[in-house]
Amino acid sequence: MAQSMTGFGSAERTGCRVEIRSLNQRFLDIYIKAPSFLNQHEMTFRNILRGRFNRGKFEVNISVAGEAAAALKVNKKVAKGVLDALRSLQKDFSIGGEIDISSMAYFHDMFMDTEFSYDIEEVVRVFEDAVNGLYAMRTREGGLLLEEIRRLIDSLDAMNRTMKELSAKAAADAGKRLQEKVRPLLDNKDLDPGRMHQEVALLAVKSDISEEISRLECHILQFREILGSDDIIGRKLDFLVQELNREVNTMSSKSVEYGLSRLAVDMKTEIEKIREQVQNLQ
Repeated sequence: MAQSMTGFGSAERTGCRVEIRSLNQRFLDIYIKAPSFLNQHEMTFRNILRGRFNRGKFEVNISVAGEAAAALKVNKKVAKGVLDALRSLQKDFSIGGEIDISSMAYFHDMFMDTEFSYDIEEVVRVFEDAVNGLYAMRTREGGLLLEEIRRLIDSLDAMNRTMKELSAKAAADAGKRLQEKVRPLLDNKDLDPGRMHQEVALLAVKSDISEEISRLECHILQFREILGSDDIIGRKLDFLVQELNREVNTMSSKSVEYGLSRLAVDMKTEIEKIREQVQNLQ
C-alpha cells in the first residue's frame, strides 16, 4: 500500500520506551539514539525498519528506565595493578601525600565496568510495536495523499483536453491571423494564395503541440495505473512528474496564442502541486 514518508510511532512497556519519527528523504536513512549497552543490537533494529520501509529519514529514540538496573562491577586485579603503579611512582619520585580512594577514582574507567540487566527480547517487542504504529500512520497518510494526487491528475487531464480543443481552433485561425498581420504591409492587398498556404503550413508546424498533448495523455494514463498498483510508487511517480513538466514546458514554448500560453501556465502550476504531494510518498 502507498505510504506517506512522514509519521510517528511510539510504544512503552516494562520501563522501555521507543519513539520513531520519519521524515521525507530520497533514500532510507536511519538514526538511532539508544543507551550504549544496546549498541550491540543496533543492527537488529535497523533490519526491522528495512523490512517495513523503503524510503525516509528515521529518527529512533530508545530509552530504558534506570538504565535497566545498572550494576557496577570492579575488576580487583586491575585495580590492584593501578594501586601498585601509583605507589611505585610515589617511591621512585619521592612524591609525598597519601594514595587513597580519591586517588584511585581518577582511574575508575580502568577497573570499573557497568553491567546492565535487561531483556533484549522485550526491548525488541516494544520496538516492533512502535514500528507498527508508525506503519499505520504512514499508511493512513498515504491514502490521503493518493486521494489528493488523483484529484490533481484529474484536473490536469481536464486542462489537457481543453488545450487540445484550443490548439485545434488556434491552428484553424492561424491563416486568418497571418492575413490580418500581413495585409497592412501589402497596402491592404491579399497575400498570394500559394505563398499564404506555405506560410500557414510553416506556422502550423512550428506551433503544433499535438504530439506533446498525446504524450501528456499517455503519461497521465500511466500515472493513474501506478496510483492503482501495490508497488512502491514514489520513485516512479517522481520520474513521471518530470515527464509531465517537460511536455507542458514544450507546449508553452510553442504556444502562439494567449489562451494557450495562459493555460500552459495553469498546467505547470498543477504539476508543481502534484510534485509536492508525490515527494511525500514512499
